[in-house]
Amino acid sequence: MKEDRPKVAWGITGSGDKLKETIEIMTNLKEEYGKKVEIEVFLSKAAEQVAKYYKIYDRLYTDFSSVWVEESANKPFLVGRIQLGEFRFFLVVPATSNTVAKIAHGISDTLVTNSVIQALKTSVPVYIMPCDYYEGETTTTLPNGRSLKLRVRKEDADNVRVLESMEGLKPFERPEEIVDIFKGELGPVN
Repeated sequence: MKEDRPKVAWGITGSGDKLKETIEIMTNLKEEYGKKVEIEVFLSKAAEQVAKYYKIYDRLYTDFSSVWVEESANKPFLVGRIQLGEFRFFLVVPATSNTVAKIAHGISDTLVTNSVIQALKTSVPVYIMPCDYYEGETTTTLPNGRSLKLRVRKEDADNVRVLESMEGLKPFERPEEIVDIFKGELGPVN
C-alpha cells in the first residue's frame, strides 16, 4: 500500500503510570512532524476511565484529531486497518501488566491485545512500554500529584521477558524512547 502520509496507531491501556509524560511527548512529536505523519489514538475501555481520572481525557481530543474508544475487541476495526497496512507501526503506551500478560500468552480479547497480535501476524512493528518492566520497587505519580511506591511482581516482569523474545515486538522502558522510535520508523523531522 502506498503511503502518502504515514499513520501511527497509538494504543493506550488502563494505566496512569507515565501517561501524562507520554501525552506530552506524543503531542510534541505530532507538532514536530506536522503533516508528515498522522497519529491516531485508540483507548481501551479502562484507558478511557483512567484518562478521565487523570484529567487528560479532553486533552487527547484537543491534541489529536482521531481518538477512538474501545467498544469490543474488533470495534473500532483497528485490526482490519492494521491488516490492510494503514499504519507504519503500532505503539502501546502505557501497557498494563494485564495487557502485557495477555500479549505474552497470545490472548487477544481486547482492542489493544487483538490489534497487537494481528500486527505481529502481518509484520507491522509493535512498540510497547510495560508499566511493570523489572521486578522490584517502582514509583508512580497519582492524579493528585502524590507519589506511590509499588512492588512489581516477578510474574509481571517475566511476562515482559516473554515480550522481549517475540519477533516484531519491541518493549521499552521510558516515554522518552518514543522520540527515537519515531526517528527510526519515520526518519528525522526536517
